[in-house]
Amino acid sequence: MSPFSQLAGARATSDPDIPPAADQEPAGHPDGVRATARIRAAHNGRVTTLPQLRSDGPFHLRRMRTHGNAATVGIIGAMSAPLGGDRLTLDITAEDRAELEVTTAAATLALRGATTDAATYDVRLTAAEHASLRWLPQPLISAAGSNLRQTYTVELAATARLVLREEQLLGRADEESGHLVTRILVHRGGRTLLDQHTAYGAPEPGWDGPAVLNGHRAVGQLLIVDPRIAVRRDPVLLGEGVRDGCAVLAPLANGPALLATAVAPSTSQLRKMLDEAHAHAVAR
Repeated sequence: MSPFSQLAGARATSDPDIPPAADQEPAGHPDGVRATARIRAAHNGRVTTLPQLRSDGPFHLRRMRTHGNAATVGIIGAMSAPLGGDRLTLDITAEDRAELEVTTAAATLALRGATTDAATYDVRLTAAEHASLRWLPQPLISAAGSNLRQTYTVELAATARLVLREEQLLGRADEESGHLVTRILVHRGGRTLLDQHTAYGAPEPGWDGPAVLNGHRAVGQLLIVDPRIAVRRDPVLLGEGVRDGCAVLAPLANGPALLATAVAPSTSQLRKMLDEAHAHAVAR
């Protein structure tokens, strides 16, 4: 089952044989879109402000109505992306004591485009001292024929808080999955907290077998980093059974951090399990 297999591959590492994420990116197609959107949140002593919102390419950034001292940014897709050969980057920073939440208005759809070259979609998240950063996008859909490499690179100060949720749907209704390779690399206080790789779709071997997805098409993770949470050392199994999906919530060695990994037959069931994992983590 995927939660157990993926957690076995989640590791805090300083292995010199593992190249940095940038070294694994394809060059991109000359006709592909190249875009970098930037969000910077700062605390002015009373509330969180947004001194930088730079939209680019398919990323249209919009300030959302908020409550309290936090700031919320919604990302609206301005064009079809990512397509084969595109190189897309989101650079998001929460400065000291800022509280920022970023979400997307709709699911992200990875398509083949005019070339079979891989597209890259890089999300760079930085949270400074006593900052709070929540990355809560809608699912990523890997359509048949697509080829996407997605990378999360996260830099956290020792006192920063993070909630990172990723949800992936492997293929639309009644179609095969595209090729999707993802990496989550998290540093906290200068130390590696998590370095995890996953790969789905042809030509990856065994990606749909009983030890990985077991026939499911929705897969996701929830990473919570918070110095205030009490982390026990025992994992928690969640879910109603193999047919309805399953999840595991477990601590990371260089915490305080909890990682939930889940597989499910649908995105709605996946979200339900990740929400359950979040509630369990907060209750801890």
